[in-house]
Amino acid sequence: MFKSKRDRGRILTASGLKKLNEALQEWSDRHNIRGTLTEIEAESGVGADTVSKIKQGREGADLSKIRQLFAAFEMTLANGDHRSAKLEEPENLDELDNLPPAEDTATSSRIVKVFVSYRSAEPDRELGKQLETALSAIGHTVFTAENNIRLGDNWFDRINFFLQECDYLLVLLPPTGNQSELLTYQVQQAKELQDSRPDRKPIILPIRVGFSLNAPLNHDLRGYLYRIKQREWKTTADTPIIIEEVLNLLAEKPTPVTEETEQLTQKQLLEISSDEIPLPAAEPELPGGQVDVASQFYVERSPIEERCYQTIVQPSALIRIKAPRQMGKTSLMARILHHGARQGYCTVPLTFQLVDKGVFANLDKFLKWFCAYVGRELHLPNQLDDYWDEIFGSKVNCKDYFEKYILPQIDSPLILGLDEIDRVFQYPDIAEDFLGLLRAWHEESKRRDIWKKLRLIVVHSTEVYIPMNINQSPFNVGLPVDLPEFNSQQIQDLAARHNLNWSDAEVENLMAIVGGHPYLVRVALYHISRSDLALDELKETAASDAGIYSDHLRRQLWNLEEYPELAQGMKEIVEADSPVQLKAMQAFKLDSLGLVKLQGNECVPRCELYRQYFRSHLSAIV
Repeated sequence: MFKSKRDRGRILTASGLKKLNEALQEWSDRHNIRGTLTEIEAESGVGADTVSKIKQGREGADLSKIRQLFAAFEMTLANGDHRSAKLEEPENLDELDNLPPAEDTATSSRIVKVFVSYRSAEPDRELGKQLETALSAIGHTVFTAENNIRLGDNWFDRINFFLQECDYLLVLLPPTGNQSELLTYQVQQAKELQDSRPDRKPIILPIRVGFSLNAPLNHDLRGYLYRIKQREWKTTADTPIIIEEVLNLLAEKPTPVTEETEQLTQKQLLEISSDEIPLPAAEPELPGGQVDVASQFYVERSPIEERCYQTIVQPSALIRIKAPRQMGKTSLMARILHHGARQGYCTVPLTFQLVDKGVFANLDKFLKWFCAYVGRELHLPNQLDDYWDEIFGSKVNCKDYFEKYILPQIDSPLILGLDEIDRVFQYPDIAEDFLGLLRAWHEESKRRDIWKKLRLIVVHSTEVYIPMNINQSPFNVGLPVDLPEFNSQQIQDLAARHNLNWSDAEVENLMAIVGGHPYLVRVALYHISRSDLALDELKETAASDAGIYSDHLRRQLWNLEEYPELAQGMKEIVEADSPVQLKAMQAFKLDSLGLVKLQGNECVPRCELYRQYFRSHLSAIV
């Protein structure tokens, strides 16, 4: 007999953990409860901390407590269900016979929490269920929306909880047309959690289901998953291979972040796929993010595009594009960059929404990152050490890096497309200096040849609420572009491109629901052109949780729930029969989300769809 020098308690084996997890799941299903640690403690009399310790299997627990927990849920603790917390010091040689095989021990010795995110359609659901079964069988804690969100639960709170609790987000990615706003938002939230945590959790494991690694993701997902290795599932024959790879990965301790590079460059975030505009006969495409330059379904809002094309080829060009979310800002910027590229210009798109939070730690770090990023996109070696001298300060160093290194290295003008610059507004100390620097460069370009090479496109959703000297702001110079909604003629033209021969009355009926909101209009025309529903059905179901806008509306509701002050303001607006005046910041942010229209200092819902949906849903949460 061998005796441990110190009692380290007991840990459940793979079979013991499986038995416990199945019993807890059956119990929580039977009583229609979540099965939280507090609920388990109330049922078993075993403290919540001890229950957590037993379920995680990371350190030993008292054997009597494990027996008590098993007995509470009508199970008998067998010898093979537990082992010593220190494998090399078993209490009894007979215990070795009860340990799982060596390979199982290696896998189950590291128990983690995994959120498996998949849609309800096949084959995604079947693959998701098989991954869930395989992970649970060896003791990992698995969250899924299907199993862990019950009738009456707040969906957004539960998803946020899963993301905050999990060590891994295992996300099954459907083909581009089915990549929803909520799926994108889950990945965005996971990335933001990573950026805010020293352990960089949750680690994102993307699996493409039924579409090639070479096929494009939607614009935002492509950015959030940049440099994260993805796997592809083609048929059921791939299922055991995927499961084995996931299990092996979870068994290993994560190494410091060394994400493998996807076969995409950051420049491809806004890449144009073709120089040719397709013929009028085109398959309907579900809108999502940037509209490709080659798309038949991009609607020009004349004379905006032509004015931008004329401006960008002029020295000292600065174009400011402002519009709420999903109004087409990024698509217009991509077209301007494409026009510049066809003139032989260098183009660098930079989307601030995808920049890690750590970059905004201070002005020096931010400007170094900015210089290095632009240089990398131009395939120039990083020479920051040669140009950065702390005596002169960050802004002077940044200016010198462009003036003495980047701009002299290129033979043609450079267009910088700065998208989602609102992100910088969240850091006032950085924003004031950075925006002032852009204005200074614009002024330099009027009198110095080297700076005439630089052209700027600045894209933002909301009003600029950073207090700035009028002579230091880039937001009162250059060409201002305020993207409007589609008018009835543009919607009729877009309907024709979807092979719909609509009358003026049909256009008016659609606009009575969604106004001229570009994204909402395109979603409707896509589904109607595919005979998924008729215009009359859309009118009846648009604002429901079963309608074609359900994903979009839930995403917007999630946004509001994250910021109670905005939710309260939106509630006032949709319940009022006349325009409502809010605090300036509330109004700006609701406008940037695309939820309201500003009429002077007052707000109204952007469309009837939003009025109906938020009137019924906000009353329950505000």
